[in-house]
Amino acid sequence: MARSWLVTGGVGFIGYHLTRAILARGDRAIVVDDFSNAPYPTAAKRRNARDLEAEHGAGVAIHDACIVDRPRIEPLFDGVDGVLHLAGLAGVRPSFRAPSRYARVNVEGTANVLEIARDRGIGKVVFASSSSVYGNSTPLPAREDAPAVAPESPYAASKRGAELVATTLARQTPSMQITALRFFTVYGARQRPEMAITLFARAILEGRPLTVFGDGSMRRDFTHVDDIVRGVLAAAERGPRGFRAYNLGSGAPIALRDLIDAVARACGREARIERADVPLGDVDATYADIARAKGELGWSPRVTLEDGLATVVDWVTNNPPPAARPT
Repeated sequence: MARSWLVTGGVGFIGYHLTRAILARGDRAIVVDDFSNAPYPTAAKRRNARDLEAEHGAGVAIHDACIVDRPRIEPLFDGVDGVLHLAGLAGVRPSFRAPSRYARVNVEGTANVLEIARDRGIGKVVFASSSSVYGNSTPLPAREDAPAVAPESPYAASKRGAELVATTLARQTPSMQITALRFFTVYGARQRPEMAITLFARAILEGRPLTVFGDGSMRRDFTHVDDIVRGVLAAAERGPRGFRAYNLGSGAPIALRDLIDAVARACGREARIERADVPLGDVDATYADIARAKGELGWSPRVTLEDGLATVVDWVTNNPPPAARPT
């Protein structure tokens, strides 16, 4: 039987792929997105929305609204079977420029979504958290039950704040299934243009130098968007009642210098490198312990880095970046 899902942030990077997967299996998607320009460009969101509508027509309804505007979003919860909440502000570095905006959207916006779902009797809410909640102090590989009390950026703090709101609400409404998914460095086609893999691939293909922060030893647990989408859907189906957090990562971190070599091989060209200091807020390494997601959700990553990079190179080769407008 077809179900109806409210997808917040449904025309962003991960949101586009998730919405498309929901529609492909015959379910209906109600998308809410404010089409803001940063950090994911408005032009890219408009393109994603057009592509969803062209492919799926009446199966998708896309609404221009912000999750902090409760009167605007509340009617969109009518009749849905569950909420997949991806809307929010991403990005460690830009969060230092606008910490209050990050707190409002990521914490207050998530509180709005959870509160409306509770009041409407919607039993399933899955929302996007981040590996950034672990900071530099958590032992690696990071486990969900490890302390996450020393965020390195306003972005990380806002994601952890959203989790804490969810935890307390779940205690009040234990029948609800509220699942936080800590995404580890997601990449793939339609990724934000300033993110490392897309940025590196475009620079290499265009013969421009790459800016590398630090000595290249920084490690990241890169996770393909197709694996993330499968994880979100698995959490929606199998997540327990109450609050539960899960890591979604590859479980195989790679050093920045080795990533650049892999991207260069995928592009079939040499990489030219320029060095810069590590920006404030960047963590030394991300590395997911994914045992909980494997055991409880039946989820594990499938896309190899080589295959995943090929999807990015194909997208970058065939799709110029959308023209940005001022924020």
